Amino acid sequence: MVAAYLTTGALAVILGLDRVAVLQCMVSRPLVAAPLTGWLLGIPMAGVEVGMMLELLWLGRLPVGAVIPPDDTQVAIGATALALTMERLLGLHGMPAVILCVLVAIPLGMIGQYADTRVREANNLLAGSADAAAAAGDSRRIEQLHWRGVGHFILAALFTCSVIVAGGTLLLYPLAPLLVGTVHETGLALQYSFTMIGAAVLLGTLNVSRGFFLFGAAFVATLLVIGLR
Repeated sequence: MVAAYLTTGALAVILGLDRVAVLQCMVSRPLVAAPLTGWLLGIPMAGVEVGMMLELLWLGRLPVGAVIPPDDTQVAIGATALALTMERLLGLHGMPAVILCVLVAIPLGMIGQYADTRVREANNLLAGSADAAAAAGDSRRIEQLHWRGVGHFILAALFTCSVIVAGGTLLLYPLAPLLVGTVHETGLALQYSFTMIGAAVLLGTLNVSRGFFLFGAAFVATLLVIGLR
């Protein structure tokens, strides 16, 4: 588990930097981050399931400009690491266990929004110092300030991922054995709910005057498909 957590921490840093601070190659999206984490941790299917459930929820909430949504990257990585933790500690695996991990990781991911806000405030102060260094012609100082700003994002990513994994473990260790049976009974209904909520969130971000009609029609169509099965 130590190696698994070290791998999780490395991914939290690398993919967390891609989210905003460095490359923005989109590998930080849940649909990529969770399967990659699952593959490296030896639970590829759990990673795919986490990524599929989370991607729709954040499609319309990108960290662009001044917008600071909850950290979807660390939620994806943390939920996948939680799935491994539950499998190793409690012997729980499969979709019911993954759903529990996702449901716990999402609210804990709000800490990422707080951490991201504090990072941007700290880096705004660094920008003022960089302006002063530029006026003085001190390029070395500017470089140091730049790397310090990157370091702030690294600390925020590690902090958020640690809170999700540690907090999720503390919550799920006593509760998961009690809840996994209920989640298993709801089965496909709970899985479909993630899809429907994600579709509703996405429609809410679109400038479509008939968005509610489209969502309602899709909801009824899905119910009909389930009923025909």
